[in-house]
Order: sequence, then C-alpha cells, then structure tokens
Amino acid sequence: MKGFIILGLGMSSVLSAQIDTAQVKEIQEVSFTKRLPVSKEIINVQKDLGAKNLGQDLPILLKNQMSVVATSDAGNGVGYTGFRIRGSAGTSINVMLNGVPYNDSESQGTFFVNIPDMASSASQIVIQRGVGTSSNGTASFGASVNILTKNPEEKPYFLTNQSAGSFNTFKHSFEAGTGKFLNNLLSVSARYSIINSDGYIDRAFSKLNSYNINALFEKGNTKLRFLTFGGKEKTYQAWNGIDKATYESNPKFNYSGAIYDASWENIIGFYDNETDNYRQNHYHLLWEQKLGKIWNLETTFHLTHGEGYYENYKQDAKFSKYDLPNIVENGNTITRTDFIRKKWLDNDFYGVVSSLYGNFENVNLNFGVAANQYFGRHFGNVTGVKYTDIFEHEYYRNNALKNEVSGFAKAIYKMEKLEFFGDLQLRNIDYKTYILDENAEEGADLSQKWTFFNPKFGVNYQIENGKLFFSYAHAHREPNRDDLFANPNTKPEKLHDFELGLEKTFGNVSFTANAYYMNYVNQLVLSGEINMVGEFIKINSGKSYRLGLEFGTLAKVSEKLNVLGNITLSQNKNVDFKIEENSTVTNLGNTDISFSPNIIANAIIQYKPIKNLQLNLNNQYIGKQYLDNTETQSLQLNDYFLTDFNAQYEFKIAKQEVSLQFLLNNIFDKKYVNNGFVYNGPYYYAQAGRNFMLGLNFRIN
Repeated sequence: MKGFIILGLGMSSVLSAQIDTAQVKEIQEVSFTKRLPVSKEIINVQKDLGAKNLGQDLPILLKNQMSVVATSDAGNGVGYTGFRIRGSAGTSINVMLNGVPYNDSESQGTFFVNIPDMASSASQIVIQRGVGTSSNGTASFGASVNILTKNPEEKPYFLTNQSAGSFNTFKHSFEAGTGKFLNNLLSVSARYSIINSDGYIDRAFSKLNSYNINALFEKGNTKLRFLTFGGKEKTYQAWNGIDKATYESNPKFNYSGAIYDASWENIIGFYDNETDNYRQNHYHLLWEQKLGKIWNLETTFHLTHGEGYYENYKQDAKFSKYDLPNIVENGNTITRTDFIRKKWLDNDFYGVVSSLYGNFENVNLNFGVAANQYFGRHFGNVTGVKYTDIFEHEYYRNNALKNEVSGFAKAIYKMEKLEFFGDLQLRNIDYKTYILDENAEEGADLSQKWTFFNPKFGVNYQIENGKLFFSYAHAHREPNRDDLFANPNTKPEKLHDFELGLEKTFGNVSFTANAYYMNYVNQLVLSGEINMVGEFIKINSGKSYRLGLEFGTLAKVSEKLNVLGNITLSQNKNVDFKIEENSTVTNLGNTDISFSPNIIANAIIQYKPIKNLQLNLNNQYIGKQYLDNTETQSLQLNDYFLTDFNAQYEFKIAKQEVSLQFLLNNIFDKKYVNNGFVYNGPYYYAQAGRNFMLGLNFRIN
C-alpha cells in the first residue's frame, strides 16, 4: 500500500494507484500537479469510470467524487447536465481540455452536451478543489477540472461500445486506431458516438452525436498532435422545471412547448420542436518539444467554432416585441399573434496556450502564457404561425468580443522534508458587447476591462507514508454577460482560499483530510432565479465564506474487497445578507448560500469475487440545500440518499476482449430533487427513479 497515490480521494482516484504510470510520465502537468500542496484528485478515466460510461454525461460519471453534486435537466443524466463542487456552480468551475479553456467565454458555463461521450476519449481528469493553482481561462472559484485526452495507441485496434437502457436510451460508439506507421513516426485514432434518449421528463429527448480524431507524430524530442473533436446536439427543452404542486402530482411533467387555450388556463397541446440545436467543433494543434534534459515546452494552438439556436413557440406575442408593425384586417388592428422564435449564437474562440517546464535537482519550474479571443454573434428571428409571410424576420442582433491575455510562473523548491510552492498569475480581460440594431430590445452596449493579480503559495511536509500541506490562494473573477446585463455595475469577485491537508497511509488503509476556508468579497451567488434559457441569475452578496472539512479513505479489506468513502462537512454563509423589497432593505443576518448542502457523502463497496468480475455498490447522501439565499423553508430542497449498483465482467472470445456492463441507478426508487429555482415559489427539476443501462464492449487487437 505504500505505493498508493493519495490525491484528494474521490470514489476512485486512490484506487487508481495502478494509474498508467507511463501515461502519467508523458503528461507534464499531471506529474507537476501531483506534488502541489492543494486538494486534488487525478482520475484514470478508462479504469475508474469506464465500467459505468454507458451514455450518461461526464458530470453524472463524476457524481461520487469528493464534494460533487451532479444535476440533469432531463432527469436521467443525458442531455443538459452540470455539477457543483463545494457548492460552487459550473460558472465558477474552471474547465479545460488539454489545458485549453472550455468554459463559454461570455456565460462562463460548461455545456458538456456539446461534446457528448467525451469520457470515451479521455485519459485522465485532474480536479483541483478550491482555487487550486493557476489555470487558463475563467477563474476557478470552486474547482478547476482539466480533461486530458488519450494518445493514439501504438498497435492497431477496433473498439465498439453498445449500450441500452431505461427511457429508450441507446449509445453506439465506434473507435479505431492505426497503430504506429510511417517508420513508427505517426499514429492515428478516431471515434464516433451516437447517443439517443427520450429522457425521464416528458418529451425531454436527446439526439446527440460526437466525434474525436487524434493524430500523433513523434520524432526524437518532438511531438506533434492534431486533435479535432466535437458534437451536434438536439434536445427538447427541459430547463423550465415544474412548480411544487405539479412535482408532487406529476414529476415528469414538462411545461416547455405548452400551447394554451384563449383563457390561458388549459393546455391544449405542445409544440413538437421546442428544442435546443447546437453544433460545436474543436481543433487543437499540440506541440511538445524537449529542450535538452531539463526543459520541456508544450504549446497548443486552438480554434473552437460553435453555431446553433433554440426554438420556442411564442403564443399571443406582440408584433412590436419583434420589431414588426401591427396588421390591419377588415378595419381591425391586430397587435398580437403566435410566432415561432429562434435565438441564434454563432461564435468563434481561438488562441494559443503555452507552458514551459524545467526540472532541476531541487527545483521544478512551470511558466505559462495564454492569449485567447472570443467573437460571438447573437441574433434572433421569428416566423409567423398564422401570418406565414412573416418568415425568418430578424428582430435583434448584437455582437460580443472578449480578449484575454494571462501569464503565470510556478515553482516547487525541495529542501529535505519540505517542499515550498509559489505561483504568481496576471490576468487581463477586455470585454465588449454592442447592439447592431438600434430598434432591438435585446442586448446591451457595454465595455469592461479588468486586470487581476492572483498570488498563491504553499508548503508540503513529508511524513512517513504521506504528507502534510498548507496553501493560500488569492483569486479574482469577472462578471459574466448575464451578470452585466442585469447590472452593468456588477463587481468582480474576490476570494481568499486557505487549505490545510493530510495524506497518509496506514498499512492497508489510505486516508486524506482537508480543511478549507474560502473567504469571498462580492461573491456572485445564485439568486435562485433563472433567465429564459434556464441559466441561473447571480447577484453580489457582499461578504460570504465557505468553511469545510473533506475526508476520504480507502480500506483494502482483502484481495477481493475494497471499501471507499468520502465526506464533506461544511458551512456556507452569506454575512449580513440584505434583500430589498418595495424600497425597504432587510438584513437577514448570516444565511446559507444557495445550492450549498452542509453534507456531501459517498460510500463505495467494490467486490471482486472472481478475477474478471467486479461489483460496485455506490451510496451517496446529499444534505438539504436552499434555492435562494434567504433560508426560506418553503424554498428548501430536502436531503436525499441514493444507491447505485454497477457490475462489469470481462472475458475473451478468440483472443478478442469483451466486457459486459450493468448499471442500476437509484436502486430504491427514491423520489428526489437536486436542482431548482425560484419563480413565485419553488420550481424543481425532478430526477429519475430506478433506471438501468446495459453495455457490451468488444475490442479487436
């Protein structure tokens, strides 16, 4: 057990002591990150998550990791999904793909639905909780997550993954690799996946496909890798949620697309194309150059193009809202009618990120720079339902431009049992958005600039079979597009993050403990309200903090049995939180931050009765949480306890590898909610009861 890697200990990171050491050595960031005095996990995706990678999205696959709460609009983990880490929403979690920023530049959200089945092409996922160390892109205010894709394999192969399950969910994935050719200099792999599901919620279907093409050229001290990946999604909207009374009587009900009678009291039908439609394509050119025995340079040029729209049936809407004149019929002026509305986003994100690593006897250095530009084109059009001569009429258009240049310098200095860490980052952001149609009611003319200096430092103290660490990090985060539209004077957030941790092995038991104190100034907390596309609206809360303890353990009971567990105990408070109603300001005192449960716990039993069969029983408890920051009891989400079962059996047919997988979610059919919002009372996103997936993997070498 002395060889165990102890890295924050989610469900599986400690168990993955058998992590691909050759692969880890190839990735400079992983080897550097392992030594940092921060709370972290390094997940070997294929070994740790592969058995349950049957079609559900990446946030759902990560739901048993430390301090994670995963959500799903459609209720079954396919389509629009998200996660929170330490109570921080996805917009406060920095996500990267091979070090390239993935968060949307304007909303700062992460939309994994645009790259479905990304887990099938991933090698490791590096999670740093809290601020962590300097990263590229949006600031880390809850965690940073770097998804590292796998290299093409050295020998030819063909792999197919087929799965099917509840709610007519199907996944068909095909992957092949050429192995090394061209004098062992070049290797290529490619994957194509199709995922379809009806969803748990009514009409919340998902039609997803994705691709990943990976070419690697290696010669001497030079590696060149070209990676293109992306996806196309069509999902029926499920972001409207349901009110409490509807949830109790019919939790699967979906208001999206509802068409009402003239009295607006009775639903007479649903629009069948109330959908979200988006395509996203990524292109990465990665250049790794060894500069002698000490230095290693990694540079990535990247381009992402996204294009799509969401469509709504707009009943009895005013002509004037869409910059159209009223219609006169038989002397009567018609001011309202029904429209089909499409809101479009056409955007490009491109730039370069580069890191230089230096490995000396007692000092490890890492320098990084990033320069990225985002150009977004927002526009909308409407088509008349009755008045068909109104066709694709454009009623607004606005553009956005965001430039970011950042740089950091990191160092680890080793002195006997001590390792000292320092990290300095400078970030400069320039954001502009401007209206192109002066008659349009949507959009804004804004121009904001921010310059942030983010220092970090820490220390490791080596103990027998483990270490103690302490770190401090200061971070800033700019408001996003919606924050500024709601209030152009929204202030950037500031965070002071203190982390104190222990990693230790006692014989056959590995243990981690981490205490954190995250002190915020002007934290942008979720107000509980959402906008028209289901995105949460945030407000500056003044002073607030998150104070918590994270514990994780792995006990190797026998050669056949492992028991894993993690628990997060926390307080998440707004300090002297004030609300304003009817020009009256009320001080509510210290209140719980929205969507921040005080307890998140996971217990996992892994049993291997025979060599090729593994059985997992995953248990999760999520404490109560609030939909807004007022601690109003009627706006509370109840705690819940879930149990999932996962099995995988591996065997060979004619020397070819075959595995069978079974996933049974929510064994005890618990009725629960883990997400919602406030609109004249609580609205909920209901989650599926008992459901299953079956999988078959077949590999030809």
